Amino acid sequence: MKHRGKNYKSVKEKIEKNKSYEKTEAINLLKSISNTKFDETVEVHMNLNLDVKKADQQLRGALVLPNGTGKTVRVLVVAKGDFAKAAKNAGADYVGDLDILEKIEKENWFDFDMMIATPDMMPALGKLGKILGPKGLMPNPKTGTVTTNVEKAILDAKSGRVEYRTDSYGNIHGVVGKVSFKTEDLVENLDAFVKTILRVKPSTVKGTYVKSISISSTMSPSIKLDINNF
Repeated sequence: MKHRGKNYKSVKEKIEKNKSYEKTEAINLLKSISNTKFDETVEVHMNLNLDVKKADQQLRGALVLPNGTGKTVRVLVVAKGDFAKAAKNAGADYVGDLDILEKIEKENWFDFDMMIATPDMMPALGKLGKILGPKGLMPNPKTGTVTTNVEKAILDAKSGRVEYRTDSYGNIHGVVGKVSFKTEDLVENLDAFVKTILRVKPSTVKGTYVKSISISSTMSPSIKLDINNF
């Protein structure tokens, strides 16, 4: 059983047990109970009525939050020739091809947060799937990280791009900002995230699609939201 400290328990007492909060009220509450020395990340958690054994009900994609994530993202682009030049001009932190893949493999180098690759580099990248996959760094066409439009991919990454993916229980977790953000900015980011998930509802889902939505910060208990807000 996970042990919770006194601070966590005292914070949890401020959240009404069976209440589904209006989103603005919930975010204001979340901001008020944050008392850590660092700027906590705000996350949204959605429990969906999905059968993840079915391929078409395994959701995966990405969106750009209107107000960013509050995090500085280090971007690596794996590309050659003109694509590599475009990546450097667009502000990629690192650009390379086979040389940088060798660095990852032999030196266990991971000084980046996101990898973008052009389609022609995927055969070489495939060999590193066992290394990159578990770290969530493997480029994927579904999330827009395998592309010939490297400039847009870099801009999105630097502007607040977040990925989403269903887990084995049909849940989706995502980042929507930092506790220090203005309430209205967090609300706007939250709306953008939830509405994206609503928009990608598989046509084969029967009955209620969204079972529950909640938000939390890095160190806080979750706060249940009123689904009708969305």
